[in-house]
Amino acid sequence: MATYRIERLNKEFLRLIAIMLANEIKNDTAREAILTNVDCSRDLSSAKVYFTLIDESRKNEVIAALDSVKGSIRGKLGREMHIRQIPELRFVYDDSEKKARQMDALIDKVMRAGD
Repeated sequence: MATYRIERLNKEFLRLIAIMLANEIKNDTAREAILTNVDCSRDLSSAKVYFTLIDESRKNEVIAALDSVKGSIRGKLGREMHIRQIPELRFVYDDSEKKARQMDALIDKVMRAGD
């Protein structure tokens, strides 16, 4: 379970990374990512940055683009935030929305079968 401090840092990382992707990163492919969540480890050694896309077919391209700019994002986070250690960023595709739609379809199917 994340502590209150980690939860605040997660929200701040999410906000700052989203701003950087929108305004400061020149890679157009990386800008396609829609950030959904950040999950930092307790010791701030690593952080998973979850994102989703409008066009899922470009997932691998966007992951490669995000991986290419993660060093500059981490550097900018270091200048922006006043904490001792900036975590290593790892971008992860968030498919929870797709899974939720599949679950809704299954529930609808069961409800129709019960009628």
